[in-house]
Amino acid sequence: MKTVSVLIAGGGTAGHIEPALATADALRRLNPNIRITALGTARGLETTLIPERGYELVLVPAVPLPRKPSKDLLLLPFRLWKSIRATRAIIEERQVDVVVGFGGYVCLPAYLAARRRVPVVVHEANARAGIANKIGARFAAAVVAAVPGSGLRSAKVIGIPVRRSISILDRAGLRAEARKFFGLDPDAPTLLVYGGSQGAVRINDSVLAAAPELAAAGVGVLHAFGKKNSFEAPTNPGPAYVAVAYLDRMDMAYAAADLTLGRSGALTVAELGAVGMPAVYVPLPHGNGEQRLNASAQVAAGSAIIIDDAELTRESVVAQVLPLLTDPAKREAMAAAATASPTGRADAVLATIVANLGAEHAAGRGEGT
Repeated sequence: MKTVSVLIAGGGTAGHIEPALATADALRRLNPNIRITALGTARGLETTLIPERGYELVLVPAVPLPRKPSKDLLLLPFRLWKSIRATRAIIEERQVDVVVGFGGYVCLPAYLAARRRVPVVVHEANARAGIANKIGARFAAAVVAAVPGSGLRSAKVIGIPVRRSISILDRAGLRAEARKFFGLDPDAPTLLVYGGSQGAVRINDSVLAAAPELAAAGVGVLHAFGKKNSFEAPTNPGPAYVAVAYLDRMDMAYAAADLTLGRSGALTVAELGAVGMPAVYVPLPHGNGEQRLNASAQVAAGSAIIIDDAELTRESVVAQVLPLLTDPAKREAMAAAATASPTGRADAVLATIVANLGAEHAAGRGEGT
């Protein structure tokens, strides 16, 4: 039997990378002999996250897609061709049998390099598809999406692949260990503040301004402020306020917290749904509105509320977030209402699709390994 070779494209932010890695893990569980190569660029978090998880990362030139007329727009065709050419060389060198993409800068050249050569699988995590996935879906062998209405016709809705440490997390059983891990108060209601892998300045500033009121109410805080931001944790009397640049152990963070305040990126929404975590979402104020749509199902179910970015201030944190932390009955009701999409099995579903297409292609090529 020929070895199946898979090229996974999903770089830039953790929202693209983590579903890609969850799928890679599921492929390895399905077939330990499968060959997996991750495609990325030098400008994204993949340069750290992917090698840490034990996967080979190969880099191609980044191709940002300008949204306004600029010099970058004029250079786009040259940059795109350069990246496509580099990706084709990788496909040939590694005898790739299937390309699976998760959105982001690296996906468009990956899709175009694979076209008419190897099958393409597109996964769309957001409620509204991005440009790269819209293009890739036109000629993909399989298209899957996290939720209905992504804009990709004929997409099979499977949810978002989530790493097993999250999808099978026992929050209650791990809570004491998790709070000790971060140095949090073992008994205080705890707020997790997470503005995505890059952090969020407005969220940082608003929660920091409300820190005295949180401390006075007996609330602990675990605050991931982002590697690009500077932040100094307050020292108000009361439960610990722990500030970290980046959370390497999201499973521990979810286990330690009672409520999350943060952006509503597709991955964050999926993970919070999977673990049954009540949430206060602050959607990004720009883009095509996908972050508000990402959170809409949980808001409708009663497991989350939304505060607009422009409305997030010290006052709104005190008036809307603090009462949820100090009302155990309300938190429990929100947790009970937390409904996950098919997140718990999305990794296995997608891995099976990818493996089957790869095996078909491998069987049709020349002598393999």
